[in-house]
Amino acid sequence: MTERDWAPDACTLPTADRPLRLAEFDGLFHDAVRRIDRVSTRHLRLRLDGAAEPAARDLIVRESACCSFFTFHLTRAAGDVLMLDIRVPPARVDVLDALAERATPAPRR
Repeated sequence: MTERDWAPDACTLPTADRPLRLAEFDGLFHDAVRRIDRVSTRHLRLRLDGAAEPAARDLIVRESACCSFFTFHLTRAAGDVLMLDIRVPPARVDVLDALAERATPAPRR
């Protein structure tokens, strides 16, 4: 995925900061994602390790500030699990697709 896929014109994050933000998402996905569910074309649900709550909250607050088309909802589920629901409007499904692809672990060889 390229930065262009990740950050559409509607994103106000400075271009120089985009690789850093992408690395933050990659870190969260690598460290915390336990399951990915595509609820609908406009809705992605990530089940995260509960220990990632501070980092996840901080990241979604900052991402919401620059990409206002995202709607994030983070809740604690049973046990030590967080549910991160991410929704986008119809015009931004491509960005959600890219996010889902990024969150999906690579196959093991």
